[in-house]
Amino acid sequence: MAAPERLPFAVRAGLALYGLAWRTTLHGLKRNARLREGWDARVLASGPPPKADLWIQAASGGEAYLAWELLRRLPALLPGGPPLRVLATTFTSQGLGVLERARAALDGQAELLPAYVPFDLPGRMRRALAAVRPRAVVLLETELWPGLLAACREQGAPALIVNGRMTDKSLRGYSHLPWLWRALAPARVLAVSEADARRFGRVFGAQNVGVMRNIKFDRLDFSAAPPQAELAALLPGTAGSAPPFVVLGSVRREEEADVLRIVQGLRQRLPGAVIGLFPRHMQRVAAWRKLLEGAGAPCVLRSALDAGKAAAPGAVILWDVFGELSAAFSLADCCFLGGSLADLGGQNFLEPLGCGVTPVIGPSWSNFAWVGEEIFSAGLVRRAADWRGVLDELCALAAAPPERAAVRSAAAAYAASRRGGADAACQAVAECLISG
Repeated sequence: MAAPERLPFAVRAGLALYGLAWRTTLHGLKRNARLREGWDARVLASGPPPKADLWIQAASGGEAYLAWELLRRLPALLPGGPPLRVLATTFTSQGLGVLERARAALDGQAELLPAYVPFDLPGRMRRALAAVRPRAVVLLETELWPGLLAACREQGAPALIVNGRMTDKSLRGYSHLPWLWRALAPARVLAVSEADARRFGRVFGAQNVGVMRNIKFDRLDFSAAPPQAELAALLPGTAGSAPPFVVLGSVRREEEADVLRIVQGLRQRLPGAVIGLFPRHMQRVAAWRKLLEGAGAPCVLRSALDAGKAAAPGAVILWDVFGELSAAFSLADCCFLGGSLADLGGQNFLEPLGCGVTPVIGPSWSNFAWVGEEIFSAGLVRRAADWRGVLDELCALAAAPPERAAVRSAAAAYAASRRGGADAACQAVAECLISG
């Protein structure tokens, strides 16, 4: 454990104002349906969290999977004794669900205690940390909360940021209060790139900032399941004679006009091709139906198809059934991933690689910058400047789809060369736990 410290007066005054801002917003936050779930835990009305050796904060589902990966490996690095007791907190019900599944899967390797994280009011966070009394606190990616970091400083609990990511936009926000963040700096930061490390260094000081590989590479699995026969029966033709199947996946509202142009272009250049259109949010299905009909591209709803009624060649299937995008990738000749034609950061373009399909994206992909530019130069993913470029790439791939096994093999090799982040993070956490 680090030595407890008394924070400078200016920092304590800043935290008091920060806590006041939190208190003035609590009533409004309770009206939020997502935050109302677990409300008593969030405000400590049901009591503080339980005692634990380690506290891991994972914002939502994605970070919760990273916590799961750490806890699969961490116990092996610790000396024998009782199972490691870990409090894992999150803001969202999705994150809590992942952590609950992790608790069952760990099967005694560690005692995992999933919970909603308390709101970051400094006084309540001091109370929470004093109850947990962890030997270390792990913050995943960009979980920078002044109340929690201050409590760690005041109570001598070393805080570690692992798999750290920070955008230029976030850096501009943190740069408004440099004196506060320097006083609350964690014991160690392990960032996923040199650029991220420089940003963290500008916020906290560079002395305790290092670089690690991204844990997400350790989680990638490119051994895809075979295509689902039930879904294959929805498509016309038989193996070797079927028209191309083009998937437009996770399409966001902001790029609908461009994607509609792609649909029209595909119908002109690939007559007979079946287009599977997957809106990112189901509430956009009705809007898409109007857009397609207005553009002279009538569609059939996925829910109207079954094994006895396949789509006709040239059909646009508007997917109004949730959870089938992965299975559709396994049947596709080519695919586009949305969130990339508008400035939205992109959606998960790695999933199709596991199905042996080369994905096409637009220019926006900042949410997946951790994958590295090399994925484009390696030909694993194709990136286009606009909708016209996306259309050209899809038509080229539909005409000559790469062999699926070769795509999966190349993707697996790409990921394998970048693995090791989880082991590096676990080593840093284990050192902290053992010294504490």
